[in-house]
Amino acid sequence: MPTECVLGWRAGLWRIDGLGLACSALAWPGQAGPAARLPPPQIPGPDKSPTRQPPLERPIAHQTLPSVKAPPLRLEQALQLLGASGRAQPLGEPGSPQFVQGLVDALVELSSRDALTGLANRRAFELALEREIDRVARSGEPALLLMLDIDHFKRVNDGHGHTAGDEVIKAVATALLDSVRPMDLVARVGGEEFAIILPNCASAFGETVAERVRRRVEHMPVVLGPSLEIQVSVSIGGAFAPQWVRSTPALWVERADQQLYRAKRQGRNLVQLEPTAISVVSAEEKRLLFESFQHHDHE
Repeated sequence: MPTECVLGWRAGLWRIDGLGLACSALAWPGQAGPAARLPPPQIPGPDKSPTRQPPLERPIAHQTLPSVKAPPLRLEQALQLLGASGRAQPLGEPGSPQFVQGLVDALVELSSRDALTGLANRRAFELALEREIDRVARSGEPALLLMLDIDHFKRVNDGHGHTAGDEVIKAVATALLDSVRPMDLVARVGGEEFAIILPNCASAFGETVAERVRRRVEHMPVVLGPSLEIQVSVSIGGAFAPQWVRSTPALWVERADQQLYRAKRQGRNLVQLEPTAISVVSAEEKRLLFESFQHHDHE
C-alpha cells in the first residue's frame, strides 16, 4: 500500500472514487477537498491484535419449560404383598397422598417383622440395639440383653417335621411376649434363636426376669395335633450394657452370646448372666462425658 495512503488513513482522510479506495495527502482537516472524512478503519499495530467489539447483549426471552407428566404409580405388587400378610389396604383414595403414605408405613412395618412369628426381625433388632446402647451411654440407665435358644430344636424337626418346628417357634414367641413388659423388644434373630432388649432393667432384677422367661417356656405345652403335645425349653444368656461407656451393639451381643454358650455347656434349660461390676461415676466424670458427646454431635 502506498505510504501516502497509510498516512491518510492514520490522519482520518480517505475517499472512495471510481477506482476503489484512494487517499489524498493534500486534504487536511479544515480544508475543502474531494476527500471524505470518514471513520478510519482499524489497522493493527506491530504489537497489537485487532480489537473486537463485544457482541450486543440481547435480552433472553422468558421460556416456559414443557410440563413433564409423572408416570403412574405401580402399586399392584405392594398391595398384593400387604394382602398376603393379612394387612388391610391403606385408607384414602388410591393414588392420593394419604393412600401412598399409608402404603409406605405399612411396608415399613412389614419389613421390620418376622413373617412366621410377627416379632421384630433381625433388622429391627439391630436398629433398636444401636439406639439402646447409645441411650445407656448417655443417660447411665441400665439395660439388659437376653439371648435365647430353643434346646434340642433339631430333634423336633427330625421327629415331628418342619411344620411342627414352626409351631414350636410360634409358641415360644408367644410365651416370650407374655413374659416381658410392653416396652421391651422381643425379636427372632435366627431359626430357633431369639433376643430380648429390656430397657431400664436394673442388675438386681436381671436374673429374676430371665428366670421368669425360662419357666414360662418350660411349663408351656406345645400342641402339635389333636392328641399330641410336647414340652420344650430354652437356654438363656444375658449381659448388661456398659453404663457411661461408649460401646458397640456387636460387643454387647457377643457378651450375651458367651453367657448363652455357658448355659448350654452346663446342661441347657438354664439362665446365665454376665457378672456386673458396680462402679461409681462422679458428677465431674458425668460432666466431662456429656461435654465429649456434645462436641462429637457438633462435628
